[in-house]
Amino acid sequence: MAEDKKKVVETSTEETQAHTAPTATEQQLNPTEFLDTFDWERYSEGIEKVDESQLKAFEKLVEDNFVDTIDNDVMSGTVIKITDRDAIIDINAKSEGVISLNEFRYNPNLKEGDKVEVLVDVREDATGQLILSHRKARLIKAWERVNNAHDTGEIVNGYVKCRTKGGMIVDVFGIEAFLPGSQIDVKPIRDYDAYVDKTMEFKVVKINHEFKNVVVSHKALIEADIEEQKKEIISRLEKGQVLEGVVKNITSYGVFVDLGGVDGLVHITDLSWSRINHPNEVVELDQTLNVVILDFDEDKSRIQLGLKQLEAHPWEALSDKLKPGDNVKGKVVVIADYGAFVEVEEGVEGLIHVSEMSWSTHLRSAGDFVKVGDVVDAQVLTIDREDRKMSLGMKQLHPDPWTDITTKYPVGSTHNGIVRNFTNFGVFVELEEGVDGLIYISDLSWTKKIKHPSEFCAVGDKLDIVVLELDVEGRKLSLGHKQTMDNPWDKYEAEFGIGSTHEVSITDMVDKGAVVEFNEDITAFIPTRHLEKEDGTKLKKGESATIQIIEFNKEFKRVVASHMVIHKEEEAKIVKQAAAKSKEQTEKPTLGDANSKLQALKERMEGKAPAAPKAKAKAKAKPAPVASSEEE
Repeated sequence: MAEDKKKVVETSTEETQAHTAPTATEQQLNPTEFLDTFDWERYSEGIEKVDESQLKAFEKLVEDNFVDTIDNDVMSGTVIKITDRDAIIDINAKSEGVISLNEFRYNPNLKEGDKVEVLVDVREDATGQLILSHRKARLIKAWERVNNAHDTGEIVNGYVKCRTKGGMIVDVFGIEAFLPGSQIDVKPIRDYDAYVDKTMEFKVVKINHEFKNVVVSHKALIEADIEEQKKEIISRLEKGQVLEGVVKNITSYGVFVDLGGVDGLVHITDLSWSRINHPNEVVELDQTLNVVILDFDEDKSRIQLGLKQLEAHPWEALSDKLKPGDNVKGKVVVIADYGAFVEVEEGVEGLIHVSEMSWSTHLRSAGDFVKVGDVVDAQVLTIDREDRKMSLGMKQLHPDPWTDITTKYPVGSTHNGIVRNFTNFGVFVELEEGVDGLIYISDLSWTKKIKHPSEFCAVGDKLDIVVLELDVEGRKLSLGHKQTMDNPWDKYEAEFGIGSTHEVSITDMVDKGAVVEFNEDITAFIPTRHLEKEDGTKLKKGESATIQIIEFNKEFKRVVASHMVIHKEEEAKIVKQAAAKSKEQTEKPTLGDANSKLQALKERMEGKAPAAPKAKAKAKAKPAPVASSEEE
């Protein structure tokens, strides 16, 4: 190590005493000798005096020959010695400085004589040593260079250190700068690791002085290089022109192709004549392919490209021999509610309407018959080569079930069917595929009063039916379910005929009377007037009593009863006459006369007409009517 320039040259006492202070002229002529021989100790202790002119000359000498070590002032130093741990640096100051070798790890080839940038870190440590920093000096200089590069647009070299979220960390002049993923290249980057440990050129695009952040871009340099190419390509664009490009990006709706600095879009519908679900079924990233320019806007910033247009349309290669009535095989590629599209040849599709999938008239979705990917047999119904349309049918490959319908389902025959659908007025029942019939709501049950078919059965239920009517031309079947069973009202007519008496309990009270339930099929209505008991009170809910049937209508399933006639002789005789006349009407129907008598009986019971004399009542040929539904 060089001797400290502040150190006083030791001399013997005799030499010191013999020493005389040099003059200012001697200092100027030989400054080095003056510094080496001057007794600083004697001067500092005031033993030896120096005149003012000598002091000023000395200060000027120091100013001209030594560096002032001011903090944050970057200076250049020379490596004069390298030890195991430190580098000794001469910065032309009063003493040499020391820098740890750790600050030179980036430069393993450091050697004596090299020039390095340094900064005074500690003017004088505990041992009086000058401590320098190369790292801090590099950092200050680096920020100066980075700011200058940003202001001037200078291209800088950077070392890609590692990956980070959203991009890369780059060492630029010793400063860690951020390289966003979008600024690495003009095309999307799929492998960031491929750039780690590489030295690349960058452009400083942004500096945040507050947070000491630097953002660099490699893409900016590429864009500058291809801008001229882009202008040239755009100037030559023409519709119908075929260009070579590279697949840059794939989306669900299409493919972006790099034409050499200009991007164009191939929509998914322009990739293939056949239907595809995703563009990656046809192309892959970085694939080179030829495309044709279909269209572009006035600024030529949006370019529409096509791939399938480079091949002939499949319809043009379709055999001329294919005609309606021919059978074809194809794959279901798309399903809609109204039908399915079937690809019979690559790029040639036909539509099978849902009505052509089955002979059944029951409305269903196409998805009930086929699914995407199914291979089906079909028959060509129509073909339009000019409009490139074709309609197909599946049911035509099976015999029409209505061809021999009169043989299979004659009127009066009994069968079993499946409930397929409801309407407000009835139930559609499928006897077989393609043969449906309607059961009107009135033909579902002999006894139940049904407001809607869902009260009686459910979709998917099996029902026994009888063919009531058959319309071959209209392809309609009228069916009945209740006809498969005997009408219980035929039996009830004898059991609950007019004049029959029954011991019952009042089931329920309603607005105009009471209701009595005989069983689950038949109930009787008792008008309020006919609830009167012998003591003048009226029957109540739950009370037991004897009643007599005064009206029985099998067609309308109506039964009217009375308790009052049990204890009133006159009304009882009238009921007996009505019963006898009813029997005659069964043999010789006289509906008009019966209605007249029943109406007269009703009026008498309601007190609207005077009671007829017994003799006249016997003489009358036509019985008076019983209470009608108006009293309910």
